[in-house]
Amino acid sequence: MAVGILEVNLISGKGLKRSDFLGKIDPYVEIQYKGQTRKSSVVKDGGRNPTWNEKLKWRVEFPGSGTDYKLIIKVMDHDTLSADDFIGQATVYVKELLEMGVENGKIELRPTKYNVVDSDLSFVGEITIGLSYTVVQEQGMEGAEFGGWKHSQF
Repeated sequence: MAVGILEVNLISGKGLKRSDFLGKIDPYVEIQYKGQTRKSSVVKDGGRNPTWNEKLKWRVEFPGSGTDYKLIIKVMDHDTLSADDFIGQATVYVKELLEMGVENGKIELRPTKYNVVDSDLSFVGEITIGLSYTVVQEQGMEGAEFGGWKHSQF
């Protein structure tokens, strides 16, 4: 098993659907990976084409528990006087990225556009992100315990 850093370079959004009838939207992004959530800053009056240029990081074990190697990217509209509005989400599968990172020590994918869809899967804009995975530690089998079993001597 390898332990590394998964980094998302959150660049921008384009053509995001308006959730407010009055004024511009104040978009931000929540990105979830295996139950760990990171949140970007809010782009005040960012409108339909916000720019973040932020890096969000996760500590990732590969192969780890489960098979759910994906980023869920939720685009939200920050509201001061009411609950934040859900604009849409994108899903990015990262299993191959992690496999290549473990094999090569590091992998980087150039910024790519992903479609953002709402709850009924209608297109509501796009988001541009870059991805990288860097191995920081490889763990071998030496000294490992398997299910608490120990060798017994007869």
